[in-house]
Order: sequence, then structure tokens, then C-alpha cells
Amino acid sequence: MNNLSKIFLFVLLCLSGLAYAQQQAVIEVEPGTVIENLQFKGELLDHPVDYAVYLPPGYEESERYYPVVYLLHGFTDEEWAWIQFGEAHLAADRAIASRKIPPMIIVMPDGGVTWYVNDYAGEEPWADMFIQEFIPHIENEYRIRKQKEFRAISGLSMGGWGALHFAMNHPDLFIASAPFSAGVRTDEEMINIDPDRYQRVYGGLFASNPQGEERLNQHYNEFNPIHLARSLPEDRLQSVRWYIDCGDDDFLYQGNSELHVILRNRGIPHEYRVRDGAHNWTYWRTGIADALEFIGESFHR
Repeated sequence: MNNLSKIFLFVLLCLSGLAYAQQQAVIEVEPGTVIENLQFKGELLDHPVDYAVYLPPGYEESERYYPVVYLLHGFTDEEWAWIQFGEAHLAADRAIASRKIPPMIIVMPDGGVTWYVNDYAGEEPWADMFIQEFIPHIENEYRIRKQKEFRAISGLSMGGWGALHFAMNHPDLFIASAPFSAGVRTDEEMINIDPDRYQRVYGGLFASNPQGEERLNQHYNEFNPIHLARSLPEDRLQSVRWYIDCGDDDFLYQGNSELHVILRNRGIPHEYRVRDGAHNWTYWRTGIADALEFIGESFHR
């Protein structure tokens, strides 16, 4: 065998070994633990809140404390949707195994159809419950680092709206926000929604059957990411890392695009992603890994 043949064989063996090692790495992904059917009962709501939690590999055996992501579901879904349809736990397992993200806890509460806000009548103060009661409960129940730099929020559609307004209204609590297909509508869109559809989607949250510009009332704007992006001080918005992702065929593209333009014009750093896709689980399932990686970068110094 001549020298050239030996070199070729050596390179071939090295590449084969690398491919085998990569296959083994994929096979040996250690799964985290998903716990469903959990409940929290606080003082602000007259009913318990269901939730699910993902604990990273090694949680049970270790004594360390972990960063946390609050992952919010969409309209009419429940707390298990990100597990059942979004496979968020599998994405986290793979990303942790490949060291693309640090081990983290993911908490998924059931927000019903509340849009994660306080209703105008004061009967369902979901947003207050989440900030004042739920987060403290979770972060005492599990080994979680309680500083802002280790807490992030994400979600899809209605949950994307929630991920935005929580981080905008409470930038002291969240280091990063990563909304998918956020349920953000331009003012014109909100004014012109068919009354029956408005009642089905928002009924009882912001006013009693408002019409036209009445829908852009003070209570609505307290939670409206478009208004908050326009009006909040720049330093508050700049203290959060933003990752906004909306498909090119998504019916919510106008609101997400306007949000991007507002932030860009105000000089607020953010990542804006427009991928091929629509308002569906295929889109969100294929995007959650990148969002978790963005969040994971936020947990590092």
C-alpha cells in the first residue's frame, strides 16, 4: 500500500469514527422529566390553575439551582399543549445534550382564554395572579434561581401576546422574551374585527362589547404590546432581550411586523424572524429549539 492510499484510509477511518460518535451522541440524549396535572391555588382567582413542568436531566439527582422559562400556550389550548403538540421537552432534551442551551426548568401554566390579562371587571385577574402568586410559588416549589437574569418567558399566539406584555410591563422580572406568532393586532385590525368574532376571542376582557375605537381603551392598552412598545421608556424595553418569530403565511403578520418596525425605529435591539410557515404547530414545533437557544444565551454571562 503506497503512502497516498494510507493517507486516504486514515482520513476515511477518522470520518467514519466522527460519524459514529455523532450517531452515538444522538442516541444517548438523556431525557428530562415532564410532570403534568399539577395545580396551584392562590388567593386572587376563585379556582386553581393547572400547570405542567419540565425538569432537565439530572434534576432529581442534583442539588443545583436552575434558570426557568415560563412557556405559554395559545387560545383554547391547555397547559399540556406545548408537550403534546409542540414537543418542547424533546427540543430541550436535544439542546441540553448538545450543549446548545444550559439545563433549564420549563413551566407551562393553563391560561384558559384569558389572554393572560386582568379582565376589566376585576373578576379574573390572571396577570396579577401570575406575577404576584404563581411565579413565587413555582420558584419556591422547585430549585430555581430567582434573579431576573435567570428568568425568561415565551409562548405562541395568545401566549406570545402574554410573553410580550409580561416582559414589557415587568422588565425587572424577565431577562428575555420569545413570542411566536404573537396575537398582536394593529389598531386598525382591532377596530375592524367583526363584532361576533371580537366577542368570541376577547369577550369580557377589555370592556363590555366595545365597538370601533372603543376597543382601544385604557384597559386594553395596559396589555397591548403595540401600545407598550410605542409608549414605554426606551431603557425599560432595552433591559429585556427580544426574540420575535412569525411565519410569512401567518394571519397575524401585520401586527408582528408593526411591532418589529416600532422597536426598530426606537432603537430597541431585538431579533425578528420570518420563516416559511403559517399559524400552526408545524411552525412552532420547528422553531422552539432556536428560541430556547436564544433564551439560553441570555442565561449566560
